[in-house]
Amino acid sequence: MSKTKRRQLLMAVAAASVAGGALASSHREAPFITTRPKVDGTDFYMFNSYEPGRAGYVTLIANYLPLQDPQGGPNYFFLDDNALYEISIDNTGSGVADLTFQFRFTTTTKGLAVTAGTKTIPVPLINIGPVSATSSASQNVSQSFTLTLVKGDRRTGDAMPITNATTGSASFAKPLDNIGAKSIAAYAAYAATFIYPITIPGCSMPGKVFVGQRQDPFFLDLGGTFDLVNYKYPVTQLVPAGTSPRNFGTNSLAGYNVTSLALEIPAGCLTSGSSNPIIGAYTTASLRQADVLNPVPQSANSAASVGAVTTPTGPELAGGAWLQVSRLGMPLVNELVIGLPDKDRFNASSPAQDAQFADYVTNPSLPVLLQALFGSAGVVAPNVYPRTDLEAVFLTGVAGLNQPANVVPAEELRLNTSTAVTPLASQNDLGVIGGDVSGFPNGRRPMDDVVDITLRAAMGVLLMPYDGSAKDPDPASDVSRQLGYTDGVQANPANFLPAFPYVNTPIGGSPNFTTP
Repeated sequence: MSKTKRRQLLMAVAAASVAGGALASSHREAPFITTRPKVDGTDFYMFNSYEPGRAGYVTLIANYLPLQDPQGGPNYFFLDDNALYEISIDNTGSGVADLTFQFRFTTTTKGLAVTAGTKTIPVPLINIGPVSATSSASQNVSQSFTLTLVKGDRRTGDAMPITNATTGSASFAKPLDNIGAKSIAAYAAYAATFIYPITIPGCSMPGKVFVGQRQDPFFLDLGGTFDLVNYKYPVTQLVPAGTSPRNFGTNSLAGYNVTSLALEIPAGCLTSGSSNPIIGAYTTASLRQADVLNPVPQSANSAASVGAVTTPTGPELAGGAWLQVSRLGMPLVNELVIGLPDKDRFNASSPAQDAQFADYVTNPSLPVLLQALFGSAGVVAPNVYPRTDLEAVFLTGVAGLNQPANVVPAEELRLNTSTAVTPLASQNDLGVIGGDVSGFPNGRRPMDDVVDITLRAAMGVLLMPYDGSAKDPDPASDVSRQLGYTDGVQANPANFLPAFPYVNTPIGGSPNFTTP
C-alpha cells in the first residue's frame, strides 16, 4: 500500500473499536455522563493569549453541554443551577489544585403573561419579543452566574468572590442562546456585551470572563467514524491530486453549539512565581450527592408563577456534599486511553489519584487495536513497554518544554506561560510535532488538531530514532511510527475568533429571517 493510502488510516476506526468510547474530545465519553449532559465537559483549552495587545495573559476555556442543536427550543441550553463548574490550576506540579475558579448558575423566570379573555396566562416561551443588549423586557427566562476564586483545597480553602471590575457586582449575566435573527439581531455584537472585566483577589491586573453559547470548536467526522469508517475517501482509495491528505472528511460537529466558560487571567496570577512559569489545569463539574425528584414542582399555571420567580422549587431537589461527575484536562484521555470499566471512575477522580490509571498510559490498548485492524497496511504497534513517551505527553509534561520541576505524574493540560506566542495566522495545527512549540501538548489552542496529534503520539512518533541503530527503540515499527495518521478533518481558521473569547459566534436557530 502506498504512503498516501497509509496516511488515510483513521483515528475513528480505533475509537469505534474501544467499547463505549465516543470520539469527540469528551462528548458523551462515559456511561453516567450521558444521562447528565448539562455537566458533560466536552473540551478544555488553555493557551497564552494571542490577541494583539494581550501578551502576558493566559486564556482558559471549558466547554460544556455537547451537541446543542441550534433549533433546540423552546428551552434551549441553560446550564445546571444545581451544579458546580470549576477550572482548577496546579502551579507546583504536585497534581493538586492550588487555585480553583468556581462557576455557579441561577435561572430566573419573570413569569411574563398575556391576557387571554379574562384570564392572565403565563407564556410558554423564554422570550416574547426581540431581545438586545439594551432591552431585555421581552426576555422571560435569564441565567446569571457568580465566579469565586478558591486558594488551596477547592472545598476547604480560602474562597473569595471575583467581581465586575467596572461595577463591583459579584453577579454576571449570561446571554441568551442564539435563538435566531428575529429574536436577537446582530448576535455577535449582542454577545460581546457579556464579556466582563474582572477583579481577581490578590491579582493587580484585571482579567476577563465570558460565559455563553458558542460554535463547537472541535472538529471530526463523527458520523463516518461509527459507520465503519464511511468517509468520502476511504482507506482503500487515493485522495485526488491537489486535495490535502488531512482534509478530506466531513466535520460532523460543524452544525452544533456548546456552552463556553472562558477566562483570561494574567499569567503571573496563575503561576507560583517567575522561576516556575509552568502550570497544569483541568475542568470539572460536580453535583450534590443527594438528589430527589420534587413530587409537586411549581405549577406553570399557578398565580405564583406570574411575577419574578427563581427556581429552587423546580422538579429536582438537590443537597448534600459535592460529588464530581465530570473531569477533563488533556483531550481524548477518557475516550482513547481509559478502559470502559474505569471511565466513570476517572471522571470522579482528581489528578493526584492518577497512579491508579497508569497502566492505561504505559501499556495502551489503542496501538494494539490499530495493528489488529490495519496490520496488512503496515501498521505496527510499538513493542516498547512501558511507554514513557506517553507518560511525558499525558502525565508529566515534556522535559524542556512544559514539565514542571519535581513533577508528580498526573493527567493535566500543561502550559509553559513563558513560551513565545504564535499569531493565529502562523499557527501550525500539529502543534509541537509540527514545529510550533506554542501549540499542543504545550497547552491547547482551538486550532490544534489534537485528534491527529494524539493518534501519532499513540503510534510512537515520539519514539526516536528511526534508524535501526542500537538506540532505535523498536526497528520493527520504524515505518509505522512515521505514518501521517489522520481522521481527515482539519480546522477551518474562519471558525475561530482572533480575540477573546476566541471560539466563534454560535449558529443561530433561525438564520434565514427577513423583515416582512
